[in-house]
Amino acid sequence: MTCSLVITTYNWKEALELVLLSVLKQTVLPNEIIIADDGSREDTKVLINHFINTTTLNIVHSWQEDDGFRASSSRNKAISKASGEYIILIDGDMILHENFIKDHISFATQGHFVQGSRILLTKEKAKEVFANKMIEFSFFTKGLQNRKNRIKLGLLSNLFSKANKNLKGIKTCNMAFFKKDCMSVNGFNEDFVGWGREDSEFAVRLLNNNILRKNIKFAAIAYHIFHEENSRKMLDVNDKILANAKNNNLKTCANGINKYV
Repeated sequence: MTCSLVITTYNWKEALELVLLSVLKQTVLPNEIIIADDGSREDTKVLINHFINTTTLNIVHSWQEDDGFRASSSRNKAISKASGEYIILIDGDMILHENFIKDHISFATQGHFVQGSRILLTKEKAKEVFANKMIEFSFFTKGLQNRKNRIKLGLLSNLFSKANKNLKGIKTCNMAFFKKDCMSVNGFNEDFVGWGREDSEFAVRLLNNNILRKNIKFAAIAYHIFHEENSRKMLDVNDKILANAKNNNLKTCANGINKYV
């Protein structure tokens, strides 16, 4: 099975650098990396080109103009470029455990999409991480919130990873799915503009197509770098789009990935 790692980013090259450094440490590399760039400045392009030119990573830079928070279209454009059968989707502020890709591949199951968890770095820890370019952490590292997510159980993690139809805790900062399943629901809904709910609405349509959710517990570990929260000003509008998908049992969306393929 081929695998594409899709990394969303916007004007935070310092965080993206740490993410890419953690990808270099993976015990199993993805077949390719697609950077889903929502309109970053030139300095992000310079950083990406540095990794392209100095590493063996297969990186594609998928960029769109900066016209506000448009995560759905940025992800769709990146996924449309992906050649992998399996898509692992993370945010550009997630530092990966060395077995992150290996774990995700081992959990890939037909008829399912996967929701991973994250370990939160405190604000003070984030400062230290940037100062020292830290990408490796242990269970005992200071500055980790929800530390229990750092426990790694290997094969035993399957015992805690059950299929369900629950929307609670859906986050695209650590999610994986088969590309064909993404295409069947027409990707992310680009009616979403501004932060919030585009990930949940995507999951609703997958579930309505009988593609079940599976949570990864104690594996596929990633560390979320602290940052201030995004604006919630579009949340009321986005909540209505999500409610429409739920109430009408929508299985696809009109304004999705098909325009790019």
